[in-house]
Amino acid sequence: MTTRAEINLWTSTGHAHDYLGRADSIPHRAEGEATLLEFVPANARRVLDLGTGDGRLLALVKTALAGRGEGSEGSADLEAVAVDFSPAMLAAAGKRFAGDSSVTIVSHNLDHPLPALGKFDAVVSSFAIHHLVHERKRALYAEIHDLLNSGGVFCNLEHVASPTQRLHEEFLHSIGYTVETEDPSNKLLDVETQLQWLREIGFVDVDCHWKWRELALLVGRTR
Repeated sequence: MTTRAEINLWTSTGHAHDYLGRADSIPHRAEGEATLLEFVPANARRVLDLGTGDGRLLALVKTALAGRGEGSEGSADLEAVAVDFSPAMLAAAGKRFAGDSSVTIVSHNLDHPLPALGKFDAVVSSFAIHHLVHERKRALYAEIHDLLNSGGVFCNLEHVASPTQRLHEEFLHSIGYTVETEDPSNKLLDVETQLQWLREIGFVDVDCHWKWRELALLVGRTR
């Protein structure tokens, strides 16, 4: 669980493609994604996806909102913004959303403050923020709070730290890794600290709504 603040391999095309090749095989991932979708407001009109990767989570959110809107206004006026900095991921997201004018893809490194993106009803993220150093994680959470409309929601499906080294090693083994082969870009932090940060920043109804080993869904709303 060592933090290597200076290491981030996600600009590497090979590293990104390796992840995309195994993304569907991450144990219990679909459970976490399905739980996340429960918290996205049915009336959301602007959604931000931070660290979108190939757009997997954003596509699920768009499909869920479209389904909930059948027979009413629907999500015809939904606007989505997808943010990433990996050239390979941006290319993959561009391919996924080609021809979809409702999605704007923005190249931005989350190590730096978010650019002016407007206000949102929901901000989502999937296995991305744990690549940031801890101080930047907290600063980003505050930026997210300021981006959300009243009653907006932040849903972070995240890779978090285990309470003990033994549990960390068991998790790595369960996904086919070892301490020696785990991603050195990871800067893992425990659930409790992150939930407390969200509360201190001003989020309400903060909780961890789903967890399997080191995969967790952290959710908070704005007043």
